[in-house]
Amino acid sequence: MHNHGCEVVVITCIDYRFQEYINKWIAQNFAPKSFDRVAFAGGVKNIVVILNQIDIAKKNHHIHKVILINHEDCGAYDQEGTPEKHAEDLKTAALKIKEIHPDLEVETYYLHLDGTFEQPVP
Repeated sequence: MHNHGCEVVVITCIDYRFQEYINKWIAQNFAPKSFDRVAFAGGVKNIVVILNQIDIAKKNHHIHKVILINHEDCGAYDQEGTPEKHAEDLKTAALKIKEIHPDLEVETYYLHLDGTFEQPVP
């Protein structure tokens, strides 16, 4: 049985162009060893995989919050990766997470190529 924990799981895309921005943002917002980090191509695009990771983080690390970060110019989304599509997918993912885990806080972000984090309008 695990008795260790952290406050949040941060779910991002694997895209190398954004890792430095994400690392800096995490360091500014969370203490070291207070977060789990999950990266999959497309970020929240594959919601089934994401939900599984959240279940594990909650069960083993007792997280209280989920942060979802999708980004501009995502190859996993290809031509359908408009800002509107990302906002829609982030919203859908957040609602699904809240439905399954009403006790978890969920934040969504859209990361631009210049490193700007934007919170899509819910």
